[in-house]
Amino acid sequence: MKTKKIFAFLVVATSLVFPGLVWAAEKGGEGWSIDSVSEYGLPKGTVFSIIENVLLWLLAILGIVGVIGFVISGIMYLTAAGDDKKMETAKNAMKYSIIGIIVGLSGLVAIQAVNTALGGSGIF
Repeated sequence: MKTKKIFAFLVVATSLVFPGLVWAAEKGGEGWSIDSVSEYGLPKGTVFSIIENVLLWLLAILGIVGVIGFVISGIMYLTAAGDDKKMETAKNAMKYSIIGIIVGLSGLVAIQAVNTALGGSGIF
């Protein structure tokens, strides 16, 4: 068991260190800097801006999934044709879709509130 842990550690450590060594040798031993990294198409922004962009993408995906959930539950309700069990299923689907959107948006509001509080801004 201990041998597996040591082997796993060596594999992870090697996979993290080896690309940097190859890159340094490829660059003629000049090392790396932010300018040399940016030529590979990596983002130049701050960590905060990268995380913010990822969260905005996730929020967009959440919105798209929410709209799809509304449409599907509406179609389910329209095609229920008076069947009480199918109508109840469609209502539950709509309810859960709304709850999911509310949870996602409240997460965004909480992140913005923490960002404002930690940023020292007087406007909330």
